[in-house]
Amino acid sequence: MNSVSSTDTKNHLLATIVVMAATILLRPSHGFQQQLGVVTRVAARAGVSPSYSLRIGADSASQLLALQYNTRSFSRLYSSSSDDNASEKARILFLGTPDVAATSLKSIYEQSQRPDSQYEVVGVVTQPPKRRKRRGKEIPSPVGLVAEELGLYTLCPEKARDADFLDELENQVRPDLCITAAYGQYLPKRFLALPKFGTLNIHPSLLPRWRGSSPVQRSLEAGDNPVGVSVLFTVSKMDAGPIVAQETLEIDENEQATTLLPKLFDIGTKTLIDALPKVIKGDITMDTATVQDESLVAEAGMIESSEGQLWPTKMSARECHNRVRGFSMWPGTFLYFQIGDDESKDPVKVKVVETRVSEATADPTDIIEIGPKKGDGLRLVCSDGSVLEMLKVQPATRNVMDAKSFVNGLQGNTVRWLSGLDIVEE
Repeated sequence: MNSVSSTDTKNHLLATIVVMAATILLRPSHGFQQQLGVVTRVAARAGVSPSYSLRIGADSASQLLALQYNTRSFSRLYSSSSDDNASEKARILFLGTPDVAATSLKSIYEQSQRPDSQYEVVGVVTQPPKRRKRRGKEIPSPVGLVAEELGLYTLCPEKARDADFLDELENQVRPDLCITAAYGQYLPKRFLALPKFGTLNIHPSLLPRWRGSSPVQRSLEAGDNPVGVSVLFTVSKMDAGPIVAQETLEIDENEQATTLLPKLFDIGTKTLIDALPKVIKGDITMDTATVQDESLVAEAGMIESSEGQLWPTKMSARECHNRVRGFSMWPGTFLYFQIGDDESKDPVKVKVVETRVSEATADPTDIIEIGPKKGDGLRLVCSDGSVLEMLKVQPATRNVMDAKSFVNGLQGNTVRWLSGLDIVEE
């Protein structure tokens, strides 16, 4: 597409686009798609394109989430038509949603701004904004907020398979390479066929171990050490593509998912950035990357909230500890306590926030007591005699507290853990 050489002409066209966009925002129900098409055509004549976040599939009054008119977005989307140097750069589309992905986007974008960079970030895809319950205001995802801050062209499709969204990518964004980091949606074959260099994914496990939606949680639950992160090409089968690079990480036995996940994404992002030049040059391709060994696959299935309950009758202290570590982000882990000798009182649901495994063993008992030393936790003796120390807990409707604070609030009452077999939640 040829860009307009006259700055005055382009500025005039940009002003026209802004006015037309404002009209759409004020009259969202009047031929939204037709009006948006006119805006896009006017922009195309200027060799630019409006940067907007479009929710495909919603009602027409709410499809246009935000129109971001700024010269950075315009020039970035069509930079290959107006800048000979930029035309040599690979066009990267980033897909992601949560905080860890937002950090990855920042790092990749910053790297793309280096004078010797072989690529540029031309667009971002993220999950649609969530609506606040009270005021009804829509809040963009963490990746959406960073994209707005950087002035990046942003799309928020309800589904990645939506035809309008895929048309937009094919006709306007035209990515050479896509990067996904915890995007949260399945990518259809048509999407995967768009970028000539393929789609790279940052996956926080040592594939083929822990394919699926909860790799960090499942690896900690299983007691894996070392853990790691993989950069791989995306194929139709989940997390099954050939591996570009992997990095391992030795972790402390008390490391929790809350702190491990961002570490792995930081390492994965650096690993991906190191690999990008080779991918863009064609030295690393889908055919030359390392094929995964299917015999070593372990599935990291989606976690159910019911999995958060600890079962000292069935689990060792180590197994309980690993589940606390793995489920620290969600859904958390919990036990039921009977406080005092009056069994007619309802049991108390207590969230187990932080634990460690004691070197001591003891005769099985359902009584929970604090250890004798300063800094000791609440001692939970499992059926096999192993001892779990609960360092931080959170009784229902209360704040997180350490073991000593919990005991101080008991007023001398004894505490027993309940197996949960007789507990039925409403």
